Amino acid sequence: MRLPLPAPAAVLAAALLLGGCASPALKIDTRYDSAVQDSRVQFLILHYTVADFDESVDILVRQGKVSSHYLVREDPVQVYRLVDESRLARHAGDSYWDGYAMLNAGSIGIEIVNPGYTNTPQGRVYAPYPEEQIETVIALTRDIVQRHRIAPERVLGHADIAPGRKQDPGPQFPWRRLAQAGIILWPDADQVAERLAFHRGQPLPEVVWFQQRLATVGYRVPQSGELDPATRQVISTFQMKYRPSDIGGEPDAETAALLEVVSTPGGMRALP
Repeated sequence: MRLPLPAPAAVLAAALLLGGCASPALKIDTRYDSAVQDSRVQFLILHYTVADFDESVDILVRQGKVSSHYLVREDPVQVYRLVDESRLARHAGDSYWDGYAMLNAGSIGIEIVNPGYTNTPQGRVYAPYPEEQIETVIALTRDIVQRHRIAPERVLGHADIAPGRKQDPGPQFPWRRLAQAGIILWPDADQVAERLAFHRGQPLPEVVWFQQRLATVGYRVPQSGELDPATRQVISTFQMKYRPSDIGGEPDAETAALLEVVSTPGGMRALP
């Protein structure tokens, strides 16, 4: 049996009732802009892709597992924005620096197209970066740092925030060039020379000294006093940045001198 259609008056009454329940249009007044505010971006993290350009695009754009805000191609050199800076990109993963963990939410990620490394009978060989690509990365990094006012000590490699798990951007990445561009600071050469002479003249500090100094810099490192694999990985990561000619993870006099200067207030300088 068909039910009778509602009378026109009933339909009109129901429409009016529903209309009365609807929320009014939201209007937001933007005339006031607080002086107490800053960018949400606190870190800039540099990566290499360990893939060619096409595979990098597939990984970062289509596969749906990881992403980054920018991708810098090597040939021809080109910068691609993959994620708007206002949105979170999943590039850092399990990460830590100087008391901050899981850095995706507060960072911008730059992926640099580079094959990474090859394991050979003579050891691991890292791929170089083309000069034009490095110049482009420096320009992009400088722009991001200036706009978001990111502190020099928060411009980091993926290896810095995940030592052992990650090695990028690797020992071929020219961190000193970033210092010369005014983006990061660099260990004062005179202080390093003085501390190197000191450490060469006596036994090396205990392992716990290296661990404590590395933690002061910002690394997540065991405080066990043992030269365990995790500690070696962090030492190697530190060496990749400041002494890339030898990244074996062995505590030595030069590493001690560099680490002492980097971890001491006033030890880092802007380069000309």
